[in-house]
Formats: sequence, structure tokens, C-alpha cells
Amino acid sequence: MDLTPLFLSLRIAGIATIVVFVTGVFLARVITRSQFPGKRIVESVLMLPLVLPPTVVGFGLLYLFGTNGPIGKLLLHWFDFQVVFTWTGAVIAAVVVAFPLMYQSAAASFQKYDHNIENAARTMGASDWRIFWTISFPLAWPGLLAGLVLTFARALGEFGATLMVAGYIPNKTETIPLAIYFAVESGNRDIALFWVISILIIGFAAILWLNWWSERNILRFSSDDL
Repeated sequence: MDLTPLFLSLRIAGIATIVVFVTGVFLARVITRSQFPGKRIVESVLMLPLVLPPTVVGFGLLYLFGTNGPIGKLLLHWFDFQVVFTWTGAVIAAVVVAFPLMYQSAAASFQKYDHNIENAARTMGASDWRIFWTISFPLAWPGLLAGLVLTFARALGEFGATLMVAGYIPNKTETIPLAIYFAVESGNRDIALFWVISILIIGFAAILWLNWWSERNILRFSSDDL
């Protein structure tokens, strides 16, 4: 059994999760603490991939990053770099599709705790950077971790946008969802079943660990209050 789809999926999902976590936390922090005209429109655009069919997202990315697209043409001209039909395209697709989950979790996490704690630290001379790392980030961490796990699971299972942008190239862009689809198409049900069970185990383990971690921290905080 060739395990390339597993390693490729984990690599793509891992890179996408890191990118989404950093950008999602940053944008959630900035936007939730800011008031500006069109804020709701910006948030709606950021959340749009959550409600659009993955093929629509894939078409948009293909239009932008294709060899004749505005971004793809610049990358090809200046860096001789092509996004479509590469694993980089799969990473971009996973980032765009999974981003709303991280942003939503981060925005909710930064809004639910008492902001007077930050104001008190600010009056004592603490910088915004120090306040974020010593107060905001630790207080929001449970929600951020939940968004992180969900982002990884979503990136791991991305199919439609990946197929549109990266295509199906064995040993190059063959993620687990693509391997399942084309194994079924070619009649290799045993291979498809193997990958279905594999991705079920990974996804179940991620959610189970998150639930265990959340329950453990709830019990710990309850015991501290006593």
C-alpha cells in the first residue's frame, strides 16, 4: 500500500493549519477590537468560504492563480512559479476553505473574556504586545485550540477546491480525499475503504482529544474555584 496520500495530506493540512492559525488569530484580534465602516462586510467576506460550495471556491482560486489569472500571471512572470496543479495549490485551497472556522473561533474567544483585565494592564504601562501574549492569548487559548483542531480536520478533508486548483496527480497532489474518490471511480473499493477508515481515525482522534482536553480543563478550573 502506497502511503503517499497520507503523508501528503498531513503535510498540506499541517502547513495550511499554521497559516490559517496565524492569519486567523491576527485578523480576529484586529477586527474584533476595531470599529470601522464596512466591518460587517469584511467579516462576511472572510466567512464566505464557509457557506459556498467548495467547487465555487476552487473556481475563484483557479481564476486568480491560473496561468492567465491576475496573481498566477505575476507569479509565473516574476518568480517562474506555478500554483495550479501543484501541492502548493492544494495548500492554498485548504487555507481558504478552513480559514472561516479559525476566524470564527478566534473572534468568539477574544470577545468572551473580561476586557477590563487588559485595560488594567494598560494603565500600569504594559504594551499592547505584552498584553496580547500575557493576557489576551492565554485567556482565549481554549477557543483558539478548538479552532486549531477544527481547522486541521477541515484542511485534511478538503476535496472540491483542491481538485479544482491542484488537480489529481498521483504522488504529487493526491491527497486522501482525492485518493478515495478516484479509487472508487476506478473500482478499487478496498483502497478506497482503507483511506476512508484512515481519515475517519485521524478525524475522530483529533475531535476526541479536543473533547478530552476541554473536559479536563473545565474540571481543573472548577476544582481551583473550590
